[in-house]
Amino acid sequence: MTLPPGHPAIPAPKIGVLLMNLGTPDGPDVKSVKRYLGEFLSDRRVVELPAIAWQPILRGIILNTRPKKSAHAYSQVWREDGSPLAAFTRLQAAGLADAFGPGVLVDWAMRYGSPAIADRLQAMKDAGCERILLAPLYPQYCAATTATANDRAFAHLATMRWQPAIRTLPPYHDDPLYIGALKTSVERSIAALPFEPEAIIASFHGMPKRTLELGDPYHCHCQKTARLLQAALGRPVTVAFQSRFGPAKWLGPATDEMLVEMAKAGTRRVAIFAPGFSADCLETLEELAIRGRESFEEAGGTDFAYLPCLNDQDVGIVMLQKILSRELEGWIRLP
Repeated sequence: MTLPPGHPAIPAPKIGVLLMNLGTPDGPDVKSVKRYLGEFLSDRRVVELPAIAWQPILRGIILNTRPKKSAHAYSQVWREDGSPLAAFTRLQAAGLADAFGPGVLVDWAMRYGSPAIADRLQAMKDAGCERILLAPLYPQYCAATTATANDRAFAHLATMRWQPAIRTLPPYHDDPLYIGALKTSVERSIAALPFEPEAIIASFHGMPKRTLELGDPYHCHCQKTARLLQAALGRPVTVAFQSRFGPAKWLGPATDEMLVEMAKAGTRRVAIFAPGFSADCLETLEELAIRGRESFEEAGGTDFAYLPCLNDQDVGIVMLQKILSRELEGWIRLP
């Protein structure tokens, strides 16, 4: 089609797939961590307290004490190419770059920190994406993860005069493709260990118990994932919840307490993995792989293994490709 003289250039119509994950500081230093925590803990989806009550605590106490400790934790797992979460999400996007044909752009963004969801969403629109699939990489739905990532995308869409058509990736906690990928990954990791675990723990990120009572399906999704994976593996899987914060009652049992109790009760060999995370991050590599090991061994355990997330493993990329392809049906024609 020939454009009239003086007409601005129009990019060829495209489709976008935006992978979205939680977020990370720009560096493992106190200043970067403080900025990141300030954004993260100010999200009303994350801390469901009135701002007038919460912000003085956040600004007066937490952001003056927690960043130093968190920065030290980040420094223990930081990679040459950045934070693990950002690095693996970037690799996942790269692994999917050519998966859907030349007319589909695959990009990635973080709910907190950079690259920001609004920036990457706008870049997709500017590149000609008239239809965009928002893909929060959280297998189990939670308002504090899935919903807030979508919220941020929708907030930017509200500023656009010409909005692209939008779809969102549903939770895939019980999808056979996801369970199958987890099974393969767990079995591969266990086969490579120098010991046979007596117990396998599935550690999910914790949430305040109040969220369950208010109707958040997260706890149920986690339990179903573990139940289906247990059936697929043909061996018991014990569920626990990590990363408690603050005085509220949280979903349990607590991962750190369970590791100690298991060791004291005579369990000597444990493998633990985190099926609620699509990519390894601070909570898996520092909280589980480092501090979890220390707690278990100090309580009498002898063999401890952290099994990695799907990350950019071949089974994980194939799983994402197939799940995303299903959500793109009707927009693109796939073989």
